[in-house]
Amino acid sequence: MSSLTRRDLLWSSLAGGAGLALVKPTSRVLGANDEIRLATIGVGGQGGYHTQVFSKIPGVRYVAVCDPDQFHVNASVKFFADKGLKVDGYTDLRKLLERKDIDAITSATPNHWHALVTVWACQAGKDVYIEKPASHGIWEGRKMVEAARKYDRIVQVGTQKRSSEAHKAAFEWIRAGHIGKIKWVRGFCYKARGPLTVGGGYSGIVEGTDGPVPIPAQIDYNLWCGPADMEPLRRKTLHYVWHWLWNTGCGDIGNQGPHEMDMGRLALGDPGLATHAFSIGGRFGVGQIGDVGETANTQIAYFDYQPAPLIFEVRGLPAKKGARNMDNYRRTGVDVGNCVQCEGGYFPAGDGGGSIFDNDGKKIKSFTGKEYGGIGGEGHHENFIKAVRSHQRSDLNADVEVGHLSAALCHMANTSYRLGKKMKPDEIKAALADNPEMLDSFNRMLENLAANEVDLEKEPITMGPMLTMDREKEQYIGENSAMANLFLKRNYREPFVVPEDV
Repeated sequence: MSSLTRRDLLWSSLAGGAGLALVKPTSRVLGANDEIRLATIGVGGQGGYHTQVFSKIPGVRYVAVCDPDQFHVNASVKFFADKGLKVDGYTDLRKLLERKDIDAITSATPNHWHALVTVWACQAGKDVYIEKPASHGIWEGRKMVEAARKYDRIVQVGTQKRSSEAHKAAFEWIRAGHIGKIKWVRGFCYKARGPLTVGGGYSGIVEGTDGPVPIPAQIDYNLWCGPADMEPLRRKTLHYVWHWLWNTGCGDIGNQGPHEMDMGRLALGDPGLATHAFSIGGRFGVGQIGDVGETANTQIAYFDYQPAPLIFEVRGLPAKKGARNMDNYRRTGVDVGNCVQCEGGYFPAGDGGGSIFDNDGKKIKSFTGKEYGGIGGEGHHENFIKAVRSHQRSDLNADVEVGHLSAALCHMANTSYRLGKKMKPDEIKAALADNPEMLDSFNRMLENLAANEVDLEKEPITMGPMLTMDREKEQYIGENSAMANLFLKRNYREPFVVPEDV
């Protein structure tokens, strides 16, 4: 009897509850005219968008879709059937990954699944397009990078602005010194996450229940939870609002944040992790309506890149109580995006780019284009397919390591916040006295909270400690490191475990 290799054992163990041993990794060399056989895992919401976009790319043929919600599977299979295409539906991604006739997968699962989907797909010899944030935690983000390298896979993260020609051109022009040195970069996520939504957006409220409620019959809750704790459902909605719970999500700083953190790093020349970071914030103005969410809906974070820092601002409350509009930065119209401040001017930019102004507000130059590709440019999803076909990591606009580093900043901010203490505004101002950029952000945050009639005596602000990161080891060091390092890696639920040795 022949002995099993370590890889045989690994692939047998991955099958877990699937009842089948996964096939060993295989991949084929793609010619210029070969079809790329694609599958999407997680086809509700953003995953549904994946199927629409990728199915329109020439040379792509959909083979399968997967989701633990049978309603999502059925809707996706019907989407293709209505186009005259037969696509198989699965609820268990492990069964999908057994298939040898899939070259690549895209995935838009909740955050807690991102790392394991990527690692398992790489081990199965499949290329991966994974949604942002790359990871649910810093440790597993590094494992995603290791898996991509070990199995020589193409892994793109869904930070689409990396494919924006407008942003790239603007940042190159700025770094060439046309308006002096960069003084700071800010990122913004001003999205309505309170009692009112703006423009039909998603509410950030997690409406609780009096006790555990039944899981909808069409959902395999074990597979939905996967690596996360399989907690009883104590909220009225399962889908989407998982963003605002630590077990499955990372708040808005980990939802929109990866896009704008990514652009902030790109503006600064793509540095790695920041050495120091801290965060301030809270969950305000929603408690009176039965909200059981945990993540901050108002938050600012500071990353001490040298010589110019990166600051990120989250606001979930509107411009004032009862309003249906959000604030925007400096009346520039940017409520979701970035602003790069230089000695001689500034660049406020949204999805499609923007214009550069001098410090008197006079327009100097514009960098605009299609949202994720520039005029005549290549979109982010097309960029992934191009790299799958060439099998050249250098063709990717957002390689997994780029996405990992930008997501890690979000995790650093959240770790500081979760280790924070309730403080009075004057105490926080005193602590920020030697940090004018962060003090400016904090004062504007206070103005927004006051405009929303938030009583800071009843809902105090949390100030997180300054954390120090060993950028090479991706571990915290120094003061507060013992507690902070506990947040690097979650406790995984068997058999949904991101392996130490990928």
